[in-house]
Amino acid sequence: MTFKNTLLSINDLTVTFSKSNCRSSIHAINHFNLKLNEGEIGCLLGPSGSGKSTVLRAICGFEHLKSGLIQLRKKVISSPRFEHPSHLRGIGMVFQDFSLFPHLTVIENITFGLQGLSSKNKQLKATQWLDRVLLLDKADSYPYELSGGEQQRVALARAMAPEPSLILLDEPFSSLDLELREQLALDFRALLKSRNMTTLMVTHNQTEAFTIADKVGVVCRGELLQWDTPYQIYHHPTNQFVAEFIGQSFFLKGIVLENDRIKTELGEMPFNSNYRTEIGQTLEVLIRAENVQLEVNGAIRATIINKAFRGAMYLYTLKLDSGTNIVAFNSSHHCLEVGEKIGVCLDNKQTPHVMKNPQS
Repeated sequence: MTFKNTLLSINDLTVTFSKSNCRSSIHAINHFNLKLNEGEIGCLLGPSGSGKSTVLRAICGFEHLKSGLIQLRKKVISSPRFEHPSHLRGIGMVFQDFSLFPHLTVIENITFGLQGLSSKNKQLKATQWLDRVLLLDKADSYPYELSGGEQQRVALARAMAPEPSLILLDEPFSSLDLELREQLALDFRALLKSRNMTTLMVTHNQTEAFTIADKVGVVCRGELLQWDTPYQIYHHPTNQFVAEFIGQSFFLKGIVLENDRIKTELGEMPFNSNYRTEIGQTLEVLIRAENVQLEVNGAIRATIINKAFRGAMYLYTLKLDSGTNIVAFNSSHHCLEVGEKIGVCLDNKQTPHVMKNPQS
């Protein structure tokens, strides 16, 4: 799938907050750059407090820019000297708490944001969107009469009904249980794609990000560390934070051999790299937990020092005889005990990613 026209462009964005009782300020967002194409779904992923929601607020016009530009369809909507009125930006926003009007019915919540239409056309359009989110039978209900998932769908319908250029979603599934979150994530992607709605979402949940997004941006301390497809983010991280934040993984030192192979204490394997490498060079090899296999009679031995039940799998933390800690997934049908010795090896079908310096 290709996306041709850039809809949202964020160039060198910096947003600062003043410290209380102090003249100095802190950078909430620092030299942030991002492009989102028309019809594309993007997601900002990162830990709490990393600045993800501040980016959305800046796009909406709720935060003043210290420097940089925000453009929508190549028109400047925010700069340090200019702020296009928030209500005229053509942006739909779904807040974390949904922000539904408690005294209005479901259909009244949706019609509230429809401007420039007759009362009859407002009702018609609101009804169409309720049908799309499968809530037509709840039109006359009040928000307190709905489940969390239903409220979430009403909030999305209200944001999408005016057909804005851009939809912003701020942790939309955070208050829902895990099973409902995963199903709604799939439903939302299908709905957004069916309407070709350009969307930027914020979450700290990796499953949601990978389920919904065409592009994922990993944010840390106000900086966008990598903006790429979910596959590239997972398999080809550009720095240590991205590598360690995404999935379950660890680093091993490796020595480059001939024929694009590398030797580690878990054995030899082929590798891929974004860098030019030389025979004999020492690199850091990123190993995912699913790339490690446990075998009873393996030559390389490790001691299980921790385990975490993950449903279908256990996540094991093991210590090699060298003292190096590694992690591995294994079927929960075969339960191993803490303190037990087990053989370990690498799945030779997988090609790990290497980095010159994981601190970069």
